[in-house]
Amino acid sequence: MRAIVLTADQRSSRSSADAVPDVLARLARRPSFRAFQRTAGDEIQGVLTAPESLAPVLEDLMRDGRWHVGLGLGQVETPLPTSTREGRGPAFVAAREAVTTARTAPWHLRVAGADVVSRHLESTLWLWAAVLDRRTEKGWQVVDLVDQGLSYEGAGERLGISQSAVSQRAAAAGLVEGRRARELVAAWAGQWLAGGDA
Repeated sequence: MRAIVLTADQRSSRSSADAVPDVLARLARRPSFRAFQRTAGDEIQGVLTAPESLAPVLEDLMRDGRWHVGLGLGQVETPLPTSTREGRGPAFVAAREAVTTARTAPWHLRVAGADVVSRHLESTLWLWAAVLDRRTEKGWQVVDLVDQGLSYEGAGERLGISQSAVSQRAAAAGLVEGRRARELVAAWAGQWLAGGDA
């Protein structure tokens, strides 16, 4: 079965508090085929088979800013065990390779797989990470409210600022570009999971 295995390893874990419980609690609210679990030390892993699941998980990890993230695109052995830690197959091997090389990669993100989709997905993630990196807390406030379905006017009322100020914050935060990146991540993931190549 084709799947995307995501492995994330906490950065600077020896000199900072354990971030695993916090991130697992957040990711438990995200859909995944096999739930994210601590695999070893300060590392987590999950299995995704729905393309729309990938972008929200990645955005959470990139926003957090404390993770080396590796994606492995490949086959997983079936039946997949209930525990993510017990999974086997090329996708798990690729995820291990990816998270190891993510330590020195742009934005601490790598994608490993057998076809060109892996490279295109990785390029998309690097560009998306560059957009997210420039977001301030005020920018995230606007993005979060708009993602909840509020209009710019409604977001302004909630934040106590003008609609024009909301528009300026949204532009500075790359709100539109971020949404397009989410769509593109889902599209590449969907193409690969469906068995297509670029």
